[in-house]
Amino acid sequence: MITFAVRLSMATFLAIGLCPSVQARKRELPKPVPYSQVTLDGALSTRVKQNMKRLEEEKYWPQNVFLTEEQSGDWPGDTEGRTILALTLDAQASHSTPRYLEEIIRRVPAHLNEKGYMGTIHPVAHEQQLSGNGWMLRALCEYYLWKKDEGVRQVISSIARNLFLPLSEEFASYPISPEDRVQGQGAESGNIVASRDRWMLSTDVGCVFIGMEGLIHAYAVLGDEDLKKPIEILLNRFLQMDLTGIKAQTHATLTACRGLLRYAQLTGERRWVDEAEKRFSIYVQNGMTENMENYNWFERFNTWTEPCAIVDSYMLAVQLWQQTQKPEYMECAEQIYYNAICHTQRYNGGFGCDNCPGKAIGQKRLGVHAPEAHWCCTMRGGEGLSSAVHYTCFSAGREVWMPFFRSGQFSLPVSKGVLHLDVRTSYPFEGRVELTVKEAAAGKVSLHLAAPSWISDARLSLNGEEVKAVLQDGFLVLNRRFRAGDVVLLQFDMPVRVEKTLNVANMDAQWRRVFAGPLLLGTEEAADISLPQHPEWERIGEREWLLKGSNTKFTPVYHLMDQKVWAGTDYSKQILF
Repeated sequence: MITFAVRLSMATFLAIGLCPSVQARKRELPKPVPYSQVTLDGALSTRVKQNMKRLEEEKYWPQNVFLTEEQSGDWPGDTEGRTILALTLDAQASHSTPRYLEEIIRRVPAHLNEKGYMGTIHPVAHEQQLSGNGWMLRALCEYYLWKKDEGVRQVISSIARNLFLPLSEEFASYPISPEDRVQGQGAESGNIVASRDRWMLSTDVGCVFIGMEGLIHAYAVLGDEDLKKPIEILLNRFLQMDLTGIKAQTHATLTACRGLLRYAQLTGERRWVDEAEKRFSIYVQNGMTENMENYNWFERFNTWTEPCAIVDSYMLAVQLWQQTQKPEYMECAEQIYYNAICHTQRYNGGFGCDNCPGKAIGQKRLGVHAPEAHWCCTMRGGEGLSSAVHYTCFSAGREVWMPFFRSGQFSLPVSKGVLHLDVRTSYPFEGRVELTVKEAAAGKVSLHLAAPSWISDARLSLNGEEVKAVLQDGFLVLNRRFRAGDVVLLQFDMPVRVEKTLNVANMDAQWRRVFAGPLLLGTEEAADISLPQHPEWERIGEREWLLKGSNTKFTPVYHLMDQKVWAGTDYSKQILF
């Protein structure tokens, strides 16, 4: 039996500004295992396939996916880029061939302007055009890395060199003063509302930095040193922005932070990681809702959530864990996945927007704001789900990490070969993970199994015999020479717990949240209820808990594409108590 010391959650650390330092390591950072070496089954696999099915419906056919600027709402390249990106990643995550992706790629050159990018050639910087072309860069970079299509590489270069590079000087004067931005406007899809200093500016404040992240991805693919100048100007301009003061869009902010980490990996400069950590802390305190979704803008609590940003927050949390090895990022990512990504995926495989429970809307209940944001979030959801597949396992040298438990088959590259594992788990509903070694690598391997702070009474065995393992940075580490046929079994408990809320400004100080493991629990009772000071619980099913002394059932906000989570069904779930 292994007993864990109490460890503060990610939210608690960030709320009090005390992210723990992890001893610096000289060893290689963990890298996610390639898609080709991960085959999942179970709920996540179902989600990826359903998302891909949605993206092969008529709306996303090649003849429909390319939009005029008027049809796109003045977001040239946005729909096209997001669609290509989602199909490219969904295909690799599901090991399947998209029906229409190659034809969409074939049609790209015909929809570029005479300078080789998407949209009108403007005499000034157009924030939404840069953002949309940023999605084209992200998409084409991922497609190129997958297929090595030289024609696609040429388009990446033309967008980067002919749209972004000439605007380097304008990037230095991108308006970041609150007085220069139109406040309080914007719908689910942003629009151009002002012109300032040779800039056409969007209600999606900061969306130029979505373009920046695409440009950094292009630099990674092309190795074009000329691109470093506009990249570093944009990065430094982003760091000058007062995110809450200007009420920046959270999606744009989180995408920019992912750009910081991508650039850190390319340059080896640690300062970009440090800056991303600071801004993620601001986001958790001021931009994250109580079920780990997002407020669409900082300091605007009466708006809605957006899976585009939720996906960014998930990817960023995992990448921060990868860079720092701080376990609170791993735990934060796990909670974002189950309570936010999985709640916003709809029954048709697409993704929609939710409300933001709290004082601003006078509501303790989580509900649907828009059943599906088919123009953006459905496609971004594809990247989120595919990333969840990609992030299941990491490896470096003779070490392998399993930060998130999912059933499937994994071929984990280590320094002396490949460790082939078959994993069966009932997590997150039960604390049981069984790993069978199908093929062993030569030499010792350090196997890191996630041990988040919400588990207790952990039992680890090898071939039926209890074994000791070291608890290190949020993982149980088993170091040994594995053999084919070995069975590692990890079992643990996940008692129900009550936690404080995240956002001080939008929450009553007395409100609390209820969790079982990573799962946020709520009730669909018609009338709001209050919890006793020290509530007790009885488990009455795999996904049901009874509040003792009442008839109130608590269930996870997590669902597997439940049809009732849609408009017009009267669905809502109380999550604040």
